[in-house]
Amino acid sequence: MDPSRHWEGIYSTRAPEDVGWFEPDPVTSRRLIAKAVEDGAQSVIDIGGGASRLVDHLLDLRFERLAVLDLSEAGLNLTKDRLGAKAEQVEWIVGDVTRIEDIGQFDVWHDRALFHFLITPPERERYVRLAEQTLRPGGTAIMGTFASDGPERCSGLTVCRYDPDDLAATCGPGFERMHSERHVHITPMGVPQSFVYSSFRRYGPRLMPFSKKPSQ
Repeated sequence: MDPSRHWEGIYSTRAPEDVGWFEPDPVTSRRLIAKAVEDGAQSVIDIGGGASRLVDHLLDLRFERLAVLDLSEAGLNLTKDRLGAKAEQVEWIVGDVTRIEDIGQFDVWHDRALFHFLITPPERERYVRLAEQTLRPGGTAIMGTFASDGPERCSGLTVCRYDPDDLAATCGPGFERMHSERHVHITPMGVPQSFVYSSFRRYGPRLMPFSKKPSQ
């Protein structure tokens, strides 16, 4: 199966509000990213952002660099259309996170509900390698995946489920786990899904405290 064709088909035939992973307000992601901002983060990339509404809220934080990466151009176009003129403030990257070579550097790597679709070790290894390359030392990786008691399949695809220790082991020695928490997502159809969210620090010195630019 071609992953690109699969996700293009999903976003081309279903409204964003009807897919199982839709969140009207990504509260947990927003809170964890806000904590990274307190620690000095000034740039963020949302991995697998698609038609998520997270970027709408991130625009309010006025990052120096804000990007969204997704395999589906159709998914990103839905978000661009929703944002209107504000879309020009975001860097849009169409690509496969397990194959793309370089996306520059960021202070925050955020991924809600992409990593658990990577079911082979080589895919996960390429993902982790790109995350290590992308995150500045001291930066934060925030990952939300299906928990060990979460669904075994999503969008017709098999997924991998994680507890915090499994996820930390998979991310490897380049990342220090700082925080983990469980979260129950309620799908638009009212079905509960167990997630685990973990925040990791990329090994290296802590980022310098965020300093606001003086007003003109």
